[in-house]
Amino acid sequence: MSLCLVGLGSNEGDRQANLLRALEELGRRFGVCLVRRSRLVETSPVGGPPGQNPFLNAAAVLETSLAPEALLAVFLDVEAALGRRRAERWGPRIIDLDLLLYDDVIVSTPTVVVPHPRMAWRRFVIEPAAEVAGRMIHPTTGWTIARLLEHLNTTKDYVAIAGPIGAGKTELARRIAQSAGARWIAESPDLARLGAFYADPAGHAWSVGLEFQDRRARLLAADSPEWGEPAAWWVSDFWFDQGLAFARVWLPAERRAAFEAQWEKAARGVVRPKLIVMLDVATERLLAEIGRGGRPGETRLTGEVLERTGGALRACLRRPDVGPVLRLSEESPEHILREVLAAMEAMK
Repeated sequence: MSLCLVGLGSNEGDRQANLLRALEELGRRFGVCLVRRSRLVETSPVGGPPGQNPFLNAAAVLETSLAPEALLAVFLDVEAALGRRRAERWGPRIIDLDLLLYDDVIVSTPTVVVPHPRMAWRRFVIEPAAEVAGRMIHPTTGWTIARLLEHLNTTKDYVAIAGPIGAGKTELARRIAQSAGARWIAESPDLARLGAFYADPAGHAWSVGLEFQDRRARLLAADSPEWGEPAAWWVSDFWFDQGLAFARVWLPAERRAAFEAQWEKAARGVVRPKLIVMLDVATERLLAEIGRGGRPGETRLTGEVLERTGGALRACLRRPDVGPVLRLSEESPEHILREVLAAMEAMK
């Protein structure tokens, strides 16, 4: 038998009756046993059309002999039995059943994605889940549900935008700041130094890497009085940890360990993000954006270097201390902005 975590929500009709009936229906299905459920929590709707009713949310732990695909089919059948009709994304619904975790496995198929790709930062999911499954592991972060809730409760309301050159980090940070009233932490790199680096990477990688690290550490210093000033959110057009990716791409192996030691020392003094947004953009599009931007030296970048940079960033995101990551790729700028704003709303 496998242990699973399911999230439930309803904001149409008799919300409490809908949730309790869904749990009852799940417990009746072959291969499914209800172990425990959380209390019902009222939450505001996130990301969908305006004017919706508040949701009632809950979480439950199930034991099942069914595979993830078969269990999801049971969920869909229960939703249909209760009158669910899928229309608008994030719209009102009689019942919503989400497969959040299936043991500690990772599944990614056209029909099933586990863990649920947005559960790690959604307070309306994590709070009831922590009540009944605090020790379950979220396998892509490596954190327990209890730790994810602690992260939401204790971390600054700060979003870091990560991605390779040409991914659109600065423009996205600007639009987030404008839309959400966030304080924008802009990197403002020294373009002359960048040009010298691109002309001679071997001769400048060490010094440029440390200069970027020092600048980012000052911008994100935990003891800066700016973090105590009123702000709905903070957003940066960089991620502090991308310095590690830079070192893995540009520094020889014999110098990498020394750079990483300096990075680890600097990292202890910076504010960590509540959410990292990774813009994982195709190489062809990056090259096109770099060509349009025309910044000194960047046109020297090749597809091979950009692919290595993306790979190094993805490796950094898999480190066990990173936390929740929202990965976005080929969506339109408007779609990306909506996704990030909805994630920020869901963390409050």
